[in-house]
Amino acid sequence: MSRLRLTITMSLDGYVAGPDQSLEEPLGRGGMRLHDWAFELAAWRAEHGLEGGETNASTEAIELSRENTGAAIMGRNMFGGGPGPWPDDPPWDGWWGDDPPFHHPVFVLTHHARPPLEMSGGTTFVFVTDGIEAALEQARAAAGGADISLAGGAATANQFLAAGLVDGMLISVAPVLLGSGERLFEGVDDLHGLRLERAISAPAATHLVFSR
Repeated sequence: MSRLRLTITMSLDGYVAGPDQSLEEPLGRGGMRLHDWAFELAAWRAEHGLEGGETNASTEAIELSRENTGAAIMGRNMFGGGPGPWPDDPPWDGWWGDDPPFHHPVFVLTHHARPPLEMSGGTTFVFVTDGIEAALEQARAAAGGADISLAGGAATANQFLAAGLVDGMLISVAPVLLGSGERLFEGVDDLHGLRLERAISAPAATHLVFSR
């Protein structure tokens, strides 16, 4: 059966986004610094259609995040567009540009229905209004036996963690303090058998690999 794997970057004080998230700053104040470790990697840049970049120990984390992945799940905030009904003028097609880096179906948790959004490169965003179990069921059907990436943000990740539905985690800890924002593991008091398997030490992050 497909495994659900959480892949996310977290600050030293436990936040995956900073305060005051907005359309202008989707990761909140200071939140973009969480991902500095990835932005200069050749593996990350190639995934986003960019040239150049370097290779270091964090490259393995990028490769692990892609490995055997056939579908993804994310929350409304990570897809973007603001709260409430979807805007019509202009329509919101996500933060990810015309060629999103997923190249497989992505199931977006939302309270507001919307037809599937087909993008170039094989990415289709499917909007799920009936909860995390329905999203996981649809993602498993779409993944065809491959794994499912749980992409966040914090509220979505915490729902799946609290329900014991996460089979693995790749948590990249960045040397950043945000002070407030969206905290990972909020309301989660049991990892349901997830244990640290190994740690990957890299120049600008430590990547923690958990499995059952």
